[in-house]
Amino acid sequence: MCIGMPMQVIETAQGHAWCQAHGRLHRIDTLLVGDQPVGTWLLTFLGTAREVLSAQRATQINAALQAVDLAMQGDAGLDHLFPDLVDREPQLPAFLRRSAHETTTED
Repeated sequence: MCIGMPMQVIETAQGHAWCQAHGRLHRIDTLLVGDQPVGTWLLTFLGTAREVLSAQRATQINAALQAVDLAMQGDAGLDHLFPDLVDREPQLPAFLRRSAHETTTED
């Protein structure tokens, strides 16, 4: 399975960067996102940076990837990986909230 992975830039060069993820170094093509400074988080896919990420977003994606790995091993205790979702009511996206509101006011 191919999935995008967050990696952090540790060294830059023209058109690529050396990035670290899970203790391993990877040479990542940065032509789509431009040269990035050391410390930047990139969403990478098949050796190419596709998006510049905030550190918070990189942490969330890494947690989701860890959850997939644990779920594939049969572990159901994943709540600690999604603290922003635990103990809160689900929220409809804005475009669905408008539709739901229109439906209730017409009844």
